[in-house]
Amino acid sequence: MKISTRGRYALRVMIDLAEHAGEGYTSMKSVTERQNVSLKYLEKILPQLVDAGMIEGVHGKGGGYRLTREPKDYCVGEILQLAEGDLAPVACLECGAEPCANAGDCRTLSLWQGLDAVVKNYLDSVTIADLMKKEN
Repeated sequence: MKISTRGRYALRVMIDLAEHAGEGYTSMKSVTERQNVSLKYLEKILPQLVDAGMIEGVHGKGGGYRLTREPKDYCVGEILQLAEGDLAPVACLECGAEPCANAGDCRTLSLWQGLDAVVKNYLDSVTIADLMKKEN
């Protein structure tokens, strides 16, 4: 599994908004400058986060974006799932995939199911609050 730029940037945006939550709404321009992310890229990511109810946005002077929950209430898994779509390691485990004709005889299916479970459990165990902690 490889997480795309979209997924990595979505996490960086959420961490940035969490770190500046006490300042009210954060402008898209501020986020782009701090995170060194292009404005055009953020213009694609932020509406997706708003539509999912993870952040809220206000237009106009003093507007910007802010989290709708506490940082501890966002798990990395939900953010990556939103940004990436599906995190399954193989196509047959993707959400909504047609049942595999070889599933009954597949010698590797349990391996992929186990990997999928480990990855999902791990990503769901890490929160934005965890990522805000600076490690040396």
